[in-house]
Amino acid sequence: MQRSSLVSTVSFMVFFLSLSIAATAQQPEQPPLRQLDIFVSGTDGYHTFRIPSLIVTQKGTLLAFCEGRKGSRSDTGDIDIVLKRSFDGGGLWQPMQMVWDDGDNVCGNPCPVIDGKTGDILLLLTHNLGHDHEREIMDGTSEGSRTVWIMKSMDDGATWTEPVEITETTKKPDWTWYATGPGVGIQMRTGRLVIPCDYATAVTKEYGSHVIVSDDGGMTWKLGGTVFPKCNECQAAELMKGDLLLNMRSYHGRHRRAIARSSDGGMTWTEAVLDDTLVEPVCQASLIRYSGFGIGERSRILFSNPADEKRVRMTVRLSYDECGTWPVAKLLHEGPSAYSCLAALPYGRIGCLYERGDEQAYERITFSSFTLEWLTGGKDK
Repeated sequence: MQRSSLVSTVSFMVFFLSLSIAATAQQPEQPPLRQLDIFVSGTDGYHTFRIPSLIVTQKGTLLAFCEGRKGSRSDTGDIDIVLKRSFDGGGLWQPMQMVWDDGDNVCGNPCPVIDGKTGDILLLLTHNLGHDHEREIMDGTSEGSRTVWIMKSMDDGATWTEPVEITETTKKPDWTWYATGPGVGIQMRTGRLVIPCDYATAVTKEYGSHVIVSDDGGMTWKLGGTVFPKCNECQAAELMKGDLLLNMRSYHGRHRRAIARSSDGGMTWTEAVLDDTLVEPVCQASLIRYSGFGIGERSRILFSNPADEKRVRMTVRLSYDECGTWPVAKLLHEGPSAYSCLAALPYGRIGCLYERGDEQAYERITFSSFTLEWLTGGKDK
């Protein structure tokens, strides 16, 4: 080897070794499990905070969204979308920001996704008049209906564009009820953005699950396929072979999550089947891929929900075989708990933003962070 090449190679190795040492030195000392209340009902001018959503930007900023419900715990009335940000992995949180306030109306169901090409955060939402109730909307007797909207941030959530309506291309004319997420969307390795949603029609008065997709970074959106009936709020994950899996709230009467798969990017879905391991109280849940797409990485998919027939026992599960089995389960909170949202945090930690309380599940929204080692009892690091 020529001397110049040897010097270049050594310099290259030293450079990356120094980066590795620096990165290790910067990792904050944290306990295996940490829980911190982020939104507390009865504070900041809101009666109740509900519907948590958690996502991590390309710069490592944590964005915690939820609904701020002004006058009551009800799903209708004056409801705003609010946000808190953390720049240190969830140890400290900035003051609450207003994302969308439309007077006495409902701005709800936050479902963010990050475009990996630009780093932009796209936030999908739904809206309805504050005096319209869900049953009226489903029956087609309400004054208005549910509409679909998008907002965008290009500065890590510091500021947001005005909401833009996309109902025309994402909702069928005979659909009445509609909800984005709640939780998060994903970007497939093809670049397609996928937002999990649900709907209902006035004729059937039954819920179904569906997705909306974008192939141009969120500039335009179109409807994907549906899973119907007896399915509702859902989350999606891309599997190693490129298929999509949809994990859904189920009304099949067995207190089990419903599962469907797509081999064409979400445009069509298999019929729903029930996962006997995933016990649920008929409630929203979270599903994310933690690892597997990197070279040599082990496939790990995480799931969280109240693992009971009642809204209690918030539990995080781990699958190594693409959601075929769930050999790992760890309890986060024994008591009342409901909606949740998982995220892969900086330095390899896992985050879960979830509703919990002592007497009922909607007293506060808590941010929990923990290590893979804690989750698996030391069997996986």
